[in-house]
Amino acid sequence: MKRLLNISITVILLLSGTAVIGQTENSLIRSGNRYYKQKDIDRSQQEYQKALQLAPSNPSANYNLGNTQFRKNSFEDAVRSYDASISNSIDSTVKEKGWYNKGVAQIRQQKLEESIESWKNALKLDPSDLEARENLEKALQELRMKQPKQQPKDQQQNQQQQPKQQQSRLSKQQVEQLLKALQQKEREVQDKMNQNKSSSPNQPDKDW
Repeated sequence: MKRLLNISITVILLLSGTAVIGQTENSLIRSGNRYYKQKDIDRSQQEYQKALQLAPSNPSANYNLGNTQFRKNSFEDAVRSYDASISNSIDSTVKEKGWYNKGVAQIRQQKLEESIESWKNALKLDPSDLEARENLEKALQELRMKQPKQQPKDQQQNQQQQPKQQQSRLSKQQVEQLLKALQQKEREVQDKMNQNKSSSPNQPDKDW
């Protein structure tokens, strides 16, 4: 899918920085952004984590932390960070980016249906996001391609079960038929023996 790995950094700081803690928090995010642009993912991740120790609900810090986790292939952690960014943000742009990147992380986890829902949510916030739309369309096509393959498999399983059921029924019928035939033969043999006894003359005693 196009641009699945192109994760952007949110540089908008949601806190005004008027408070001392806000200034420290924002400076840590800016520092993390600088390291991220220098591709020093480990140090940028440390800076974002420091910012979150001061403000655990900061949407930008959570979002950017998710980006570093994604780069390190920690996709499950990235999804959690994007969720924290989405749930704590009042900025629709940050929310939209969070949903978009969450969908990217989910597709890397082979979670096709979950990624579809994430990109749908991104498009609700920004219908003009062409990349989200392209990813959504490709994901839906992939889902449609998978569904027909599942149906014949189910049908094949049903077909495999049916002959087994038929075989079990036939074998039961065969057993019943054999039992009836044996009973009939026994009766016929018994009847013949009775007829022979009544029609044959008494045999003389053997002379020992």
